[in-house]
Amino acid sequence: MGPGLYSEIGKKARDLLYKDYHTDQKFTVATYTANGVAITASGTKKNELIFGEIQSQLKNKNITVDVKANSDSNLSTTVTVDELATPGLKTIFSFVVPDQRSGKVELQYLHDHGGVNASIGLTANPIVNLSGVVGTDAVAVGADVSFDTANGDFIKCNAGLSITNADLIASLTVNDKGDCVNASYYHLVSPLSSTAVGAELTHSFSSNQKNTLTFGTQHALDPLTLVKARFNNYGKASALIQHEWRPKSFLTITGEVDTKAIEKSSKVGLSLVLRP
Repeated sequence: MGPGLYSEIGKKARDLLYKDYHTDQKFTVATYTANGVAITASGTKKNELIFGEIQSQLKNKNITVDVKANSDSNLSTTVTVDELATPGLKTIFSFVVPDQRSGKVELQYLHDHGGVNASIGLTANPIVNLSGVVGTDAVAVGADVSFDTANGDFIKCNAGLSITNADLIASLTVNDKGDCVNASYYHLVSPLSSTAVGAELTHSFSSNQKNTLTFGTQHALDPLTLVKARFNNYGKASALIQHEWRPKSFLTITGEVDTKAIEKSSKVGLSLVLRP
């Protein structure tokens, strides 16, 4: 499988600590047309605002076309070509209407001992992004940089390390040109019950809130029901229960509370996903 892409460094811990935690109300329904086009519609209510989105996806051999429209009158299109010219190479072209500066071409290449992701904006003075990882399934190191050709400056410069064994993943990243350090830990305690624990520590050298420490865990009550919980050093506690009530369809209920101000900060989120 190889080390993957740079974005996968620390991903297991991030998914455990942050994935599926919603404090708003979201409804998603997906279906397929007779000719194989996948259509997904979603609506999200956050505070007093309602945000809607509809997406269609068409696959033909190794080409995938995604078209997405939202209630902000934006229309985004992404064309992905897998296995272009050589195995492991993926080409992605994307743009958003009416944003004339949103066009971008991206190349991804995966190898048994490395992964590279390169992108460039389709403008007169584009932003160029390059990230790469080298290593094995057990140990990987990588870097992620972005260069703004308009002013000749690096706007992003990150580096990361990941160590993996059968049930434990540890990662360390240095972000924001060395201003922020992030360390994360993921441990799969029991594969049978999907029981896992994880933690993430973020230290900022310039911020007043220098350290953020988050702990999290998950456990499957049964093959269709998952519970998760997390807590950070600022007193924010969250928990969710997710039930797959039919194949690929999920009901998720999330609660969040600030333990330092319980009477005024409680939030409840609901997410319902319907897929055929």
